[in-house]
Amino acid sequence: MTTTISMRRLTTVGLLLAGLTVFSSERPAPEKGLKDYYKDYLLVGVAVSPAGLKGSEGELIKQHFNSITPENSMKMGPIHPEENRYSWKDSDEIVQFAQDNKLRVRGHNLLWHEQTPKWLFKDANGKQVSKEVLLKRLKDHIDTVVKRYKGKIYAWDVVNEAISDNPQEFLRNSEWYQICGEDFIAKAFEYAHAADPKAVLFYNDYNTERPEKRERIYKLLKKLKDANVPIDAVGLQGHWSLEEPTEQELRKAIEQYSSLGLKVQITELDVSIYPWEKDRRAKRPDESDAYTPELEQKQIEQYKMFFRVFRENKNVLTGITFWNISDKYTWLDTYPVPGRKNYPLLFDQNQKPKKAYWEVVKF
Repeated sequence: MTTTISMRRLTTVGLLLAGLTVFSSERPAPEKGLKDYYKDYLLVGVAVSPAGLKGSEGELIKQHFNSITPENSMKMGPIHPEENRYSWKDSDEIVQFAQDNKLRVRGHNLLWHEQTPKWLFKDANGKQVSKEVLLKRLKDHIDTVVKRYKGKIYAWDVVNEAISDNPQEFLRNSEWYQICGEDFIAKAFEYAHAADPKAVLFYNDYNTERPEKRERIYKLLKKLKDANVPIDAVGLQGHWSLEEPTEQELRKAIEQYSSLGLKVQITELDVSIYPWEKDRRAKRPDESDAYTPELEQKQIEQYKMFFRVFRENKNVLTGITFWNISDKYTWLDTYPVPGRKNYPLLFDQNQKPKKAYWEVVKF
């Protein structure tokens, strides 16, 4: 009896292995890139660092993407750490890679409440600066950065995440808001447009599909449009999960924002296998890093739905940008729970297409 059961197990294992062999033979390395499948729909981009431009990752970028954006190096803190000093090395390297490989570049970002150098808000005596001084510093920063890359960067995330997470508030209570009130938003767009009139200018935010935040973002965008502020588009960050957004929420967001005459892009796409969390916390002892078949299938279904909606909105949706290249490294490995591995992208830890990849190119 034991021998019979063992033989059956061996036979079953053999059949499974054979099935895996057949499956892998049906999934050779793609001959086309993701960008090629979507060439009639939208730009397909990815967030990068200089380290990710080299070796196999660099080759993956060139095969699958036709747009790149700096993940961190163009944010105000890294690029302008001191009032009279700019750090261009990383940003220049990314832009040069794009030029060499005929890729477009999205600039990210010109104004944000995080990764902002402390000197910006203080005078020589450590006192808070006036509104006039802060706006002058903002103008100088935008002039310098945007003009350096004029003609090489086609779009900018001008203002990032200005709407409060608190449903009872409108704008985030940042130092920008505390010193300037609402005016810093319109001024940032005006400065960016003056520095490069041909650049496409975005307001960029997360949770843009959640009804309560969507309404407040819409209110801000409408105020800007009604005041003839030179804003061209809205970026939906796309830091999504297996649970959200729903198809109805995503469609409603695209419809509502585009009704203002704005183009739309998905600017920071990843699909976390964990529910949404914003606040940092420690990893719990019972938390698993397992990418189970059940989680994989849910992720596949989300990606399929998202890309179907993208294709059906190609008249207003002009691009998507994945936030990191593959599951080998993703910012979600360290945020909001350090040390918790995540698997949010279309390429696995070996930089091979996941099952979700093959589903989003099947249309």
